[in-house]
Amino acid sequence: MALLSRRTLAAAGLVVAGAAAPLAAQNPSTPPQITVGGLSYAQWGAQLDSLSPNNSFDVTRAYLNLFGKFANGINARVTTDLYSAAGGAHTIRLKYAWFSWTPENSVLTYKFGLLTTPFIDWEEALWDYRMQGSMAVDRNGRMTSSDFGASIEGNVQHDLLNFQIDAVNGSGYSAAPGTTDRHRSFQARASLRLLPTDDGSRVGGLRLTAYGELGAPFGGGTKNRFLGEVSYRSKDVLLAGEYESSTDSTTGAAKVDGHLISAYGWVKIPQSPLAIIARVDIVNPNTAASNVTQTRFIGGLSYQLSPNVRLLADLDDLTLQTPTGAAAPKSVTQALFQTQFTF
Repeated sequence: MALLSRRTLAAAGLVVAGAAAPLAAQNPSTPPQITVGGLSYAQWGAQLDSLSPNNSFDVTRAYLNLFGKFANGINARVTTDLYSAAGGAHTIRLKYAWFSWTPENSVLTYKFGLLTTPFIDWEEALWDYRMQGSMAVDRNGRMTSSDFGASIEGNVQHDLLNFQIDAVNGSGYSAAPGTTDRHRSFQARASLRLLPTDDGSRVGGLRLTAYGELGAPFGGGTKNRFLGEVSYRSKDVLLAGEYESSTDSTTGAAKVDGHLISAYGWVKIPQSPLAIIARVDIVNPNTAASNVTQTRFIGGLSYQLSPNVRLLADLDDLTLQTPTGAAAPKSVTQALFQTQFTF
């Protein structure tokens, strides 16, 4: 009986060893690469008009990033987001939590979890001054930078064509629990490089970018977005312009159409850490029902103090063209000194 047991154990050991051999070949013994980083935006702001005077220091955002790189093309990211909530309190929430798989020799990457959405992450990389504030489509509630879902990302010939397609909840990462249902949003972005420049990044060169979203809000209705953008980026110059149209409705309600125009750019002063930035956003949230128009102008001077620290002094002026008789303020102007620290 003992002899039989020893033979049985020996046979089992051979089977396990045989099964483990191909697994060992597929999973190299090199340990996972884990990196930790962070990004924070701090500012001093003073409101220059007399509508609601304010003069304060704040940390508007602080991110802690954890990246993991594993065998067989597996990657992961977890990011926490500290932000200024209503009333001035600072709150921490989850911004990203995804894993991805890139098959060997494939141009496609598959992601699942709390994802970067197709357009805002792309545009923030192009603009490179998120420290000033969110992009026009994000600031005006047309899109969100992160959402729960699955995506396919890819690039062809070193980002000659860069694209992302996803299916997400549609409510965004900051939505309260219980604000999702059977409705989903389907989003896609594609960017084609027409001419290369000395900027070899994924957003460099003369590019045409298109974005579309088809979906429904919580409870049903319509939530559609279409956007086109032209951009030129080299190491010293950025020029970009976009037009976005939106259609929104809830179940049983009339559709509301809106549009947004944004143009922005920067110029780096030669042989200097200085750069001049400018941006104009024109937003009409409802072209069918009223003539409410928001025009925001941003202009400033940045200074790259070190590879990890950037400083920005700028003016942010928002002008509201309201319907006759409306009590909303006509203009809000802020002077800002902002910092970006990356580690």
